[in-house]
Amino acid sequence: MKALSASLVWGVLALLSLFLLARNVLAIPVPAPLDPNEGWNAAHALALLAGQALYPPPQSLMVNNYPPLSFYLVAAVTAVTGDAVIAGRLVALLAFLASCAGIGLVMRRWQFSAHAACVAALFFAATLLTASNYVGMDDPQLLGHAVQLAGLLLLLRGRPIAGGAAFATSLFVKHNLLALPLAAAFWLWRRDSRSGVRFAMAGFCAAVLGLVLFRLFYGADIWSVVASPRLTSWDNVAHAGSHLWWAVLPLAALMRSRDPRRTFCLVYAGAALLLGLLFSAGDGVDVNVFFDLSIASAFALGLVAETGSARAALCALPLPLFLAFTFHDNNFFFTRDFRNQSARDIAFLKSHPGPALCDQLSLCLWAGKGAQLDVFNIGAVAGPRRIGRRARRDRKTLSRRSQRR
Repeated sequence: MKALSASLVWGVLALLSLFLLARNVLAIPVPAPLDPNEGWNAAHALALLAGQALYPPPQSLMVNNYPPLSFYLVAAVTAVTGDAVIAGRLVALLAFLASCAGIGLVMRRWQFSAHAACVAALFFAATLLTASNYVGMDDPQLLGHAVQLAGLLLLLRGRPIAGGAAFATSLFVKHNLLALPLAAAFWLWRRDSRSGVRFAMAGFCAAVLGLVLFRLFYGADIWSVVASPRLTSWDNVAHAGSHLWWAVLPLAALMRSRDPRRTFCLVYAGAALLLGLLFSAGDGVDVNVFFDLSIASAFALGLVAETGSARAALCALPLPLFLAFTFHDNNFFFTRDFRNQSARDIAFLKSHPGPALCDQLSLCLWAGKGAQLDVFNIGAVAGPRRIGRRARRDRKTLSRRSQRR
């Protein structure tokens, strides 16, 4: 009976995930903004294609506080698609699928069963599809995670130097991805101190090389770029922490396990939680800062599933229940009416010559207007704190908050 109930939970979760994934895939070519991030990321990719500065001067009204690598990849795909937003969405979708595959491959490399690997990958996919809008959204977060999971696989295959280089590379895709390299370094050092030192030195040397190249190419210190000022508040941390319900049961179930591999999961989850809460203090930071926690929870649930599928299914049950109670208007940032309104907004912008100011930069880009002002970053730095709190209350889930961290 327990096995049948567990199979039912996994079947329902898989079907829901496929439905949500299909919905996100169908939205990729739709000219309606999923998030303010999309137009911002696309604008910088287009700047590269136009031969403009990727990092505008301080007096510019456009801000870029992301590392450079994702913009080059999206720019290359844009040369094929002709639309930078759609190119970024395709890259994000492929990165999501690669991350799911990476989680499964890591579990198999750890000698877990195919069932445990599928459970881990499914939980990660369901968490992101249910509690965020990042799957198929133009943003480099998932690309960075995919690179880091590749680095973890290299470590598990006994290649610490290549793994360290991969982790260093991921930080030039997205700079907030610190939890997994820290956990991997600690875990590897405890298992084999010599390999741990080689991994750390390789990562350090690759990171220093990246910093030097950044300075040579852009004439600036990358730290001054990514550490842009922003308003912070403990209210933001409390709000973010209240939305981490999906991680509680998998990690609690893992505490009862005696599997030696649980140490890595717990260290990774602890680092991911602490860093996520630290990053979440900033105004405008979104649920993406907890994607590392989602990966750690997925590993934990896979470990639990190895010894008890029914117990693992019980830990995953809140996801379909949450979706059943909260699903409305297709759970997307835009409804059908908003999609139609976007078409009217684009037509309106096209009908007026000259530059335009858009809170959603993607609308300006689709209308053939350039990106004139980074409304979001200027607001995150100097805008009233009360606006950020009110905007969060108006969103349906934590994932609806715009971010730039």
